[in-house]
Amino acid sequence: MVLFIGKNKINIKEAITFNERLNGLIGKTNIDYGMLFRKCNSIHTFFMKEDIDIIGLDKDDKIIYIYENLGKNRIIKVNNKINETSILELPKGLSKCFKLNDYIKFQN
Repeated sequence: MVLFIGKNKINIKEAITFNERLNGLIGKTNIDYGMLFRKCNSIHTFFMKEDIDIIGLDKDDKIIYIYENLGKNRIIKVNNKINETSILELPKGLSKCFKLNDYIKFQN
């Protein structure tokens, strides 16, 4: 899956399996892709090697939350509606390309 940011694109991996959802970007360095967590309303950054950006999406992929440069050992909860929320983890700095209420469009 790909997310276009202006003329640039970033690969997005959807976390589907238990281990993918559990680990996300934990332990990764030189992060050059994002991870999408569907039906997810919170994440943690325990054991992260790098800061990341977090974008919370509603069921229509509209941005409802942006957190830049999330450091280690943090917990972020976007809202209480787990079945209507997705979280996109991005390399730090990329969330500056978006604003609240923008719609994210993923392409396969």
